[in-house]
Amino acid sequence: MKKHIQRLGKIAEKQQRLIIGLMSGTSLDGLDVALCRFEGAGSHTRVEVLHFATKPYDETFRNEIRRVFAKTEIDFQHLVLLNVMVAERHGALVNECLKEWGVRPDEVDLLASHGQTVYHAPRVFHGLPQYPNATLQIGDGDHLAHCTGLITLSDFRQKHIAAGGEGAPLALYGDYFLFSKEGEHRILLNIGGIANFTWLPGDGRPDEAFATDTGPGNTLLDAFAQALFGVPFDEDARLASAGKVDLELLEALKTEPFFSKPVPKTIGPELFSPQWVKAAIAEAGKQEPAPQDLMATLSQLTAETIVESIRQTVKGTDRMPRKLYLSGGGAHNPFIVRYLKEALTDWEVLPMSALGIDGDAKEAVLFAALANETVAGENNPGARLGGIPFVGMGKISFPD
Repeated sequence: MKKHIQRLGKIAEKQQRLIIGLMSGTSLDGLDVALCRFEGAGSHTRVEVLHFATKPYDETFRNEIRRVFAKTEIDFQHLVLLNVMVAERHGALVNECLKEWGVRPDEVDLLASHGQTVYHAPRVFHGLPQYPNATLQIGDGDHLAHCTGLITLSDFRQKHIAAGGEGAPLALYGDYFLFSKEGEHRILLNIGGIANFTWLPGDGRPDEAFATDTGPGNTLLDAFAQALFGVPFDEDARLASAGKVDLELLEALKTEPFFSKPVPKTIGPELFSPQWVKAAIAEAGKQEPAPQDLMATLSQLTAETIVESIRQTVKGTDRMPRKLYLSGGGAHNPFIVRYLKEALTDWEVLPMSALGIDGDAKEAVLFAALANETVAGENNPGARLGGIPFVGMGKISFPD
């Protein structure tokens, strides 16, 4: 094992590091794979995305994950088997990308894998005072390392919970190191299955920066697009645009206590599920809206709860420029984006690509950045970011 420790030391001292970041989100659409070149660490981090691909999952694989995804009762044996199955599938997809890109495994320093979230249970959701925040991602790091031949960092969220956080959103760390800019207030809004944003104040103070979930992003839209129309998602918001927002149902949905809880906070599809929507319809004493009207209402829910969260938590009257950068699947939804631009008139709304990073690649890049920080960052006892101590995240697995 001594050779592995020595190799890690050499990687940490390199002027440049090649790191692959992997992200598989709650949409279950596929695996994002980003090959990044890093220089420096901490506030001196510089990154260049050399290659990026999204490798789609087939429906059989998605259904295997759905059997345990966001469910309180599951077949435990199936979960254990999936922990290996997901790792092997991800490893095979990484190998496929390297071959397509003409990159040898021995040219890559590290592999950073988020894994596949199957259950996220912060206290704000489970409400059990005797139990801590918790989350579970599968896709074992040892299997990934063995399959790819790469030193692998995985299971990033556990250290954040151990240090007092909720295990999400972890975007704050990478966003702060990569995208803070003195003299410019920035919001980095990612609309994935769940919508979340990072606030980066223009004075660069780490104690003022934070990241928080706002509520549903695409998770409800995707679920009802599949259930009502037999399509995986509402492409170009055509379904929502053909409907009319049911204002009474929208207000009923917005009575959910999560929306009024203080930030930072996290949540997942465990709460924002089709069953949650149907329960709200029943409690409001309404008949289920026409399919397009329901899509319009859920799209409006995503957009309004994002805007309200930003307005309630990001304050200040200084004259610094204010820019909001969009990423995630929702950044391609014209219904949501139009509302954001109309409602946030004091913010310039821009695509993530304006910062040199493809918005679809951003989360995979951020996990590569976390691995870079764990290996090459400096320990700074007592320093805090968003109220949580600076901690190195990710368990390290060697390929042999």
